[in-house]
Amino acid sequence: MHGIARAKTVAAAIMILIPFAVYFDVPFYNIINPQWGGLPFFYWFQLAMLPVSAVLFLIAAILIDMK
Repeated sequence: MHGIARAKTVAAAIMILIPFAVYFDVPFYNIINPQWGGLPFFYWFQLAMLPVSAVLFLIAAILIDMK
């Protein structure tokens, strides 16, 4: 594997692992305050992470497809 292809693969793997690391760190976001729109932080943080995760997965897919 060439250096650039390997770097793209490693970057894609990191992009995929970031959401998993965030979601599995439940004590980080298992709090009530701050509330937003009446929703505790626990719920709106997960909702906010959905588009972030989608963008990171999209970037990873583009990096993997560019080989």
